[in-house]
Amino acid sequence: MKKIYILRHCQAEGQSPEAPLTDQGFQQALEVADFFSEMPIDHIISSPYKRAIQSIQPLATRINVEIETNRQLTERVLSTKNLSDWLEKLRATFVDRELKFEGGESSREAMKRIVEVVEKAFSSESKTTIVVTHGNLMSLLFNHYNENFGFDDWQSLSNPDIFLLISERNKVTYDRLWKQK
Repeated sequence: MKKIYILRHCQAEGQSPEAPLTDQGFQQALEVADFFSEMPIDHIISSPYKRAIQSIQPLATRINVEIETNRQLTERVLSTKNLSDWLEKLRATFVDRELKFEGGESSREAMKRIVEVVEKAFSSESKTTIVVTHGNLMSLLFNHYNENFGFDDWQSLSNPDIFLLISERNKVTYDRLWKQK
């Protein structure tokens, strides 16, 4: 049975691709490494954003597994314009997966990116993979497998957060594993 762990990055200093982890975020990355230390991880795929890579680097170093970066795991762009009501607009994209704002991508477009990565991981030779990504993209992945996972669930995610995806009999299920400290 293949296992794919979905990891939302640790606490970061901002939203830009180059935003590093905070001091607390670096401590969380060590806790993530401890969490996974007894598991037989053989593949790590990460968003190329600095905060995502920094979140998994301690584990990758400890278990000597190279981090494969994949641009399909970058955070979803809601809009290239500064939206004062971005939270309400984001909520609307969970209801209407085709809704798109200037310069951004729809929920369906972003969902397609992460689903492709996960499906490829399920069909790969690897037995246990960690996929490191961002909160909105992670939520869209879970929404793909369960339409009930929505905006409120996205809001309840923590930094970091860890879920386990399991594919059995052509059905993918997930479990939240991370217990926020």
